[in-house]
Amino acid sequence: MPERPAERFLAALAADDDPSAAMRTVLVMAHPDDETVGLGAQLPRLRQARLVTVTDGAPRDLRDARAAGFARAADYAAARRRELEEAMTLAGIAPDRLVPLGIADQGAALDLAGLARRLADLLDGAALAVTHPYEGGHPDHDATAFAVHAACALIGRRGRPAPDIVEASFYHDRGGAMATGAFLPAGNVRAVRFDLDAARRDLKRRMVACFATQQAVLAPFPLDRELLRPAPAYRFTSSPAAAALYDRFDWGMRSERWRTLAAAALAELDLGEPL
Repeated sequence: MPERPAERFLAALAADDDPSAAMRTVLVMAHPDDETVGLGAQLPRLRQARLVTVTDGAPRDLRDARAAGFARAADYAAARRRELEEAMTLAGIAPDRLVPLGIADQGAALDLAGLARRLADLLDGAALAVTHPYEGGHPDHDATAFAVHAACALIGRRGRPAPDIVEASFYHDRGGAMATGAFLPAGNVRAVRFDLDAARRDLKRRMVACFATQQAVLAPFPLDRELLRPAPAYRFTSSPAAAALYDRFDWGMRSERWRTLAAAALAELDLGEPL
């Protein structure tokens, strides 16, 4: 029998069981649609989990909002919320399981310590957290990963059992291009690959289709597999194993600044590394 909650969680999913029935599970994702990209086909077996969405999906520079036909960030955020609820209904996740934190898209790194404290309260008592890897794909993804790891450290400092952490795969830089549906290497941590049968591929396709405003963004992601792994320990003040993909885009943050913010948050929280 696997000993770590992360290993038990992955073994239960591989056996087509519902791990959230036996262990309190919280998904912490940066944007509406990340849960679908990362593990959408697994969500029907996680109906007792809570889904925390860190940002509202609406950058305040309005470029994405206007491209989607919205004049205000608030209207774009509301549309993305409706899309999330529609996709989660397909997966059997009830609206009362959804916990939006409402941080501006591209702004999650601006108060990493505050985000970690909020997540510590939400994750206290959970056995397992599912979130992003630290891989330089998007600054909000990295911020969410940092905050989950820091929150678990804060829970441990309270004398409480901290959740174990599982990561879903998203995207990172590979030779100057975006690599999707794969992890950067992380020592001897091994991923579990879930090859999706026809029914699960169809479900994931219909869930992705719910995000009407994000179809161009979601097109590169595979629909035939999902990868999950126990989270390694990270040094968030060091660069991940690849160049930061977001340094090539105007997504409100550069990796050097991101690491400076992470160092400041660690000092504010009185936490060391690795997390």
